[in-house]
Amino acid sequence: MSIAGGVRAAAGRNPAKLAYKHGERTRSYGQLIDRIDRVTTALRADLGLDEGVHGAIVAKNSIEYMEIVIGAAQAGVALATVNPKLAAAEIKAICEDAEARVLFVDEDTAEMLADMQIDGIDRTIVIETEFEAWLAASRPDAPPVVAEWGTFTIPYTSGTTGKPKGVLVPHRSRILSMFAMASEYGCYAPDDRFLAIAPMCHGAGMIFSLAPVFLGGYAEIMDKFDPELVIRTLKDEAMTGFFGVPTHFNVIFSLEQAILAASKPQDLKAVISNASALPQAMKETLVDYFGPGLLHETYGSTEAGIVTNLRPADQLRKQACVGQPIPGTLVSVRNEAGGECAPDEVGELFSKSPYLFNGYWKRPEETAEAYQDGWVTVGDLVRRDAEGHIYIVDRKKDMVISGGVNIYPREVEEVLITHPDIRDVAVIGVPDEKWGESLKAFIVSDSAPDAEQLIAFCEAKISRMKTPRVFELLDVIPRNATGKVLKTELRKRG
Repeated sequence: MSIAGGVRAAAGRNPAKLAYKHGERTRSYGQLIDRIDRVTTALRADLGLDEGVHGAIVAKNSIEYMEIVIGAAQAGVALATVNPKLAAAEIKAICEDAEARVLFVDEDTAEMLADMQIDGIDRTIVIETEFEAWLAASRPDAPPVVAEWGTFTIPYTSGTTGKPKGVLVPHRSRILSMFAMASEYGCYAPDDRFLAIAPMCHGAGMIFSLAPVFLGGYAEIMDKFDPELVIRTLKDEAMTGFFGVPTHFNVIFSLEQAILAASKPQDLKAVISNASALPQAMKETLVDYFGPGLLHETYGSTEAGIVTNLRPADQLRKQACVGQPIPGTLVSVRNEAGGECAPDEVGELFSKSPYLFNGYWKRPEETAEAYQDGWVTVGDLVRRDAEGHIYIVDRKKDMVISGGVNIYPREVEEVLITHPDIRDVAVIGVPDEKWGESLKAFIVSDSAPDAEQLIAFCEAKISRMKTPRVFELLDVIPRNATGKVLKTELRKRG
């Protein structure tokens, strides 16, 4: 089955049922399928795109976002789901790497890319102003047969070089992931109502927004994070499920106590956290506010899908823990020799499940590095206790997660080292109460450039979210005998 096929099956139960809401706009299941089919036909008939061709979408959350992605996947046209917060040059690089032929953008992105020539793009469609007319000119046709191992989407994630790489996500892995989610979280039945706020350009934001409708329920979409609106919607719209990242929770619980008390939800079955570690104090706050038996902390990756989950019963018992493997997942913790680690011994996490990716687009060597005899690793170091619970110890490749967004320090370092006054640089993630982690740059310079100047320099080349806000001047960056930066030493200072 394909993703569109699963939504079609859900629509067959009650076409008039409400599937999505975004602001004041709604879409019934019947309308959703009609529009998905029109996207499929338009891509094939109007744009002449055949199965195996790629496109891209750079936009904020919307119902149209889901219609475009699902309709394109049904046509065999997998879309690179690009973060609209990236700089124009970064978006261009990803679209060209994906060999995208069609580009869907929101108005803000269209304005940002107005002077940008992206090689290979035959047609750009602005969602707010052009999409409806393009759709209306199309007529739904018999849906094509899509291979379950065919690519559904191509989210981009940082690689070992710091440059984004496309993750080929098949229909099959995401379909089976959604059934596992329904089993694990208990908030994805046809009668459930889910609040979707995470950016759909990310793997987690996509699947947590898609699962409610794939499984016959209802989802309300938000395109920006407003903590008071979120907490009020959870109550007023009787939501039964909600997914957020630790940054969301930090901001929600910075609201006035009177607002929190007046907006306390009553119908939730599950509150799901992902993307970076939940501090124990925040776990206790979440359990105290929402009640026991609701909080899940999930660990996973775009490549491996959801790997583990710390269930509600263990939230306060297991500190700094990401739980046990979700249904259908095998986990192996391996030492440098490839052997299985003993309990509480730190090793590299490998997983094997039906939820894995198909590989990296045009990156055979990195695919081979991630896949080892059917097991997948993204380089995370963990330990497993005697009860089989997993604890994330470190990120082998030094990736930083800030506000739920993956940031690779080397990419930032490569920008800073081009500054004429910087002789050497190293970037690390440091604990941040609001964002989980934030970036700090250590620099070697004879002239000690001003922090505001360095921020402006970075923001002209990379997105704001990748720009450090804190800089420390050093006489020398600590390195070992082979020249490798000793980031453990820098973290002690950070």
